[in-house]
Amino acid sequence: MSTILRQPAEITYQAELDALKAQDSGNKPENWQLSPQAVVTYILGGKAPDGTAISAKYIGNRRLVETAVATLATDRALLLLGVPGTAKSWLSEHLAAAICGNSTQVIQCTAGTDENQIRYGWNYAQLLANGPSRDALVPTPLYRAMEAGSLCRLEELTRMGSDVQDTLITVLSEKMLPIPELNDAVYAQRGFNVIATANNRDKGVNELSSALKRRFNVVVLPLPDDMKEEIGIVSRRVEEMGSSLSLPVPKNAAEEIEKVVTMFRELRGGETLDGKITLKTPSGNLSTAEAIAVMVGGLSQANWFGGGALKAEDISTNLVGAIVKDPVQDKAVLEEYLETVLRKRRDYASYYHAINEVL
Repeated sequence: MSTILRQPAEITYQAELDALKAQDSGNKPENWQLSPQAVVTYILGGKAPDGTAISAKYIGNRRLVETAVATLATDRALLLLGVPGTAKSWLSEHLAAAICGNSTQVIQCTAGTDENQIRYGWNYAQLLANGPSRDALVPTPLYRAMEAGSLCRLEELTRMGSDVQDTLITVLSEKMLPIPELNDAVYAQRGFNVIATANNRDKGVNELSSALKRRFNVVVLPLPDDMKEEIGIVSRRVEEMGSSLSLPVPKNAAEEIEKVVTMFRELRGGETLDGKITLKTPSGNLSTAEAIAVMVGGLSQANWFGGGALKAEDISTNLVGAIVKDPVQDKAVLEEYLETVLRKRRDYASYYHAINEVL
């Protein structure tokens, strides 16, 4: 058993990728390991030609996934846009794994990301000893992807400052990366492209310039509209994460997931599911990803301190942590929800009491 905490997607799902690749007779763009049709099957699930079951990595609109894959088959970059928790990074990783077999060429954008982390850096010992040269140059994931004709992932693009973002304009429009110190440039090989993710909800977001926006094809990933769909997503990811963390998933997990998703959807939407009671909404997004995190935290609590039985008491602390981002405003929102909604639901009595204890 591997001791690596989290394997890249291309290793975790290697058997599925190999099964699809073995009998993939579709036309493939240059440097793609699977045809676009096979990539979509890998993402959305189905069966390989030899009968191997392909698990669904993303549950959502098929047309959105097809558009994303079709974009990457052109010379236009892809921007996955959506509120936090809409599986942007998850989809980005699996697209890279299926298309080029390498999802690890990734740049995590932050407020501290500078041009050297996007373009290239220098080995200063070599630079001082021999002056500027290719040997002294330290390639970034973007640089390596251009040389190899593969995909580079840019996570949370809008976290970077606007001046650093615009470093990408030449790369995306000219498909080349100038190296003025060497009077040279890196030219992208066929198959090279960029998958970026971004959201415009959180604090610290820097708007993309119009020039940069024009060089991306934007695919907006929505939160799940259907409750059953959201419950399915949470259940699948909790099962997968429980397995990877060696946390048993009790039989009643499905019932608790439904309750957590119900609470999230009601608070997120500002009304109860039956539409009879209007609610105040908290400051956070209460995304599907946060529901998954709440359940995994509950599993860990139940496994190590609750004898393995998953109860409201195990979930409540994580639930409050996800909802109450602002200790004044969000606490008032949750207290009102407890009194106007949960207190009246018999099957939520354990959550009513457990959350009140935490608050």
